[in-house]
Amino acid sequence: MQKRRKVGNLLALAVLSALVQRPMHPYEIATALRAWGKDQDMEFKWGSFYTVIRNMDKHRMIEAVESVREGRRPERTVYRITELGRAELVDWARELVSTPMPEHPRFRAGLSVLAALHPDEAATLLRQRLDLLEDAIRQDREALDAHLREVPRLFLVESEYDLAMRDAEASWLRGLLAELTSGSYPGLDTWRAFHETGEMPAELTELAERTTTSKANAESTDTTSIPKTNAESAAKTSAPKANAKSAGADTTGADTTTPKASAPKASTSTASTSTASSREAD
Repeated sequence: MQKRRKVGNLLALAVLSALVQRPMHPYEIATALRAWGKDQDMEFKWGSFYTVIRNMDKHRMIEAVESVREGRRPERTVYRITELGRAELVDWARELVSTPMPEHPRFRAGLSVLAALHPDEAATLLRQRLDLLEDAIRQDREALDAHLREVPRLFLVESEYDLAMRDAEASWLRGLLAELTSGSYPGLDTWRAFHETGEMPAELTELAERTTTSKANAESTDTTSIPKTNAESAAKTSAPKANAKSAGADTTGADTTTPKASAPKASTSTASTSTASSREAD
């Protein structure tokens, strides 16, 4: 279970990873995080940056050590990480590495309404995605190999993970496309018939009704002994989800988002600043 934290914004984790090196003022922290590509590793909004800094100071994860002024620039407060902040950094890292949490990629959302597309169009779009994905994999692998000549592998491990996930997706897409092209994909004739006749096959209508009824029955059980989340899981277990539920959707709303290549970057929270700066992602 995800732990409730006093400052739960992932930007706070990034700030701690920067201050573990040395004390910095907020502008230095933001510059370092951009240079290390932390905004590619974590989803956070820069607009909340100074609020996060204040909250971290409030909860004693960081503390002010001095104020400095450079030329005519405004005075800046320099912060350092506290022992409480170091403990939070380690505990947060343990949680993120050890505990799988539900994530919701856009591609998965598109696949959940794949039935809204004619199977021939779906195959064309999936092949387009695969072409772009393979190009992104090639670029990422070249970039990773180049960075490995300068940056310790430890600080590129998240880029290795990204590449492995892209490879796995590409392999899965090739298999799916092979089934769609050969006609061996289960239910392909029914899927095609729906789009060509405009009529929902009776077996899919029945499946959708059965799934809905099963979920409603599960949720009507005693909620004092079975949490809602467990009831939802029971409903999903008792009957498979049918993509046919969305087959009548407007096809103009289908998600055709395709992957883009992104050069791997070092998580140089403990690597040299000169190396990190050469890969600035600002």
